[in-house]
Amino acid sequence: MAAGKHILGKGKGRRVFGTAKVGDRGQIVIPKEARELFGIKPGDTLLIVGEEETGLIVSRPEVLSDLANQIFSSVNTEED
Repeated sequence: MAAGKHILGKGKGRRVFGTAKVGDRGQIVIPKEARELFGIKPGDTLLIVGEEETGLIVSRPEVLSDLANQIFSSVNTEED
């Protein structure tokens, strides 16, 4: 299992995998430990979202889709 470095004061599920340098074409390499832990393989699609003050989030699109569905289900339940 990939180790990564635990972020101080955070839960065990939060890790720092290192840094990634941006190449001339804007590409980065996701560290091997992170790819293994999250099952990221060549050809996978990742969603990149950002907020100017806090930075970028890289995620699988289905993760955010599942979260959005949970939020909408919660809103619908509260309205009933």
